[in-house]
Amino acid sequence: MAVAVAPAARRTLTRTVVRPSWLALGAVALAAAAGSAVGADLPTVVVYAPFALSVVVLGLPHGAVDHLVPGRLGDGVTVRSVLWVALVYAALMAAYAAAWFVVPTASFVFFVALTLFHWGQGDVYALLALDDAEHLPTTAERGLALLVRGGLPMLAPLVAFPGRYREVALAAVSLFGADAAALAPLFSPTGRLAAAGGLFALSVLGLVAGGLRVRAGAPRTPLLVDAGEVALLWVYFAVVPPILAVGVYFCLWHALRHVARLLVVSDEASDALAAGDAAAALGRFARDAAPLTAVSLLLFAGLWVAVPNAPGAGDRAGLLGLYLVGIAVLTLPHVVVVTWMDHRQGVWRPRRRES
Repeated sequence: MAVAVAPAARRTLTRTVVRPSWLALGAVALAAAAGSAVGADLPTVVVYAPFALSVVVLGLPHGAVDHLVPGRLGDGVTVRSVLWVALVYAALMAAYAAAWFVVPTASFVFFVALTLFHWGQGDVYALLALDDAEHLPTTAERGLALLVRGGLPMLAPLVAFPGRYREVALAAVSLFGADAAALAPLFSPTGRLAAAGGLFALSVLGLVAGGLRVRAGAPRTPLLVDAGEVALLWVYFAVVPPILAVGVYFCLWHALRHVARLLVVSDEASDALAAGDAAAALGRFARDAAPLTAVSLLLFAGLWVAVPNAPGAGDRAGLLGLYLVGIAVLTLPHVVVVTWMDHRQGVWRPRRRES
């Protein structure tokens, strides 16, 4: 399998996935900036709405077809291929869920690092497959892009909104009777300055490296798209409150791009994309994802019963914390599956120089 996507499918995905995500994040950033300029806070229901919707729209479902991935990238979906994924999921979910009860603060930090890696790897695939990013020909340059793209949603909100970030961390770890005191250095001026400086330096380094590749003959347009997206994400996470920012990004950027990746490896969905019928392709994905999305809800119900400090129905922050813990437990095996996809599709395989 290769990273490349057929031109007709790429045009459909650019029109229905990539450009709408730019518009969505840009619109939210403008609305947040306008509200901040006049001193108006966004309604709480608006802030939490994207995470609530992500339970059934794109967010949670985007990982609910992992059991089909090995078969679609191999010799076809079989009982054996599905069982292998089920075993990986069961083992990793059990281990990580147990870790939350034993070391909740460390588990939260691990979740942030894991999400940084995963969201970065998702963007690297999209740059290669949908933009043909020839300015990222080596493993090192793709790794740098991963750090920037994953670091923006995970670290920029920490820099811009440390108080809100701390509240989210506390909402998660307090379910298990812990506090966020151990994370205090991350929210200090020194910690935030280090995060901001490091992320900005990596962003500039990536764009400079890409510019050198363009000077050596790589196409200019993919680099301009890459630079534009990085700039958009910097502004977006700097001005949009983190719960709203990450919720919208999760659904309309990361999950949507991963769904696009899944459509490409489904014969029926890829045929629909080639014909320009994105609705049919997404409908096929929705049918495939529905059963395990519903099953995943049992995990959240189980966590609500099991955690020492279960949130009440009106505790929005506590319910968000519970949702994030559940997402964390599901993310670990999901990342394993996606990393296997990266290997099969050559995402981290450097391009050979033409002789």
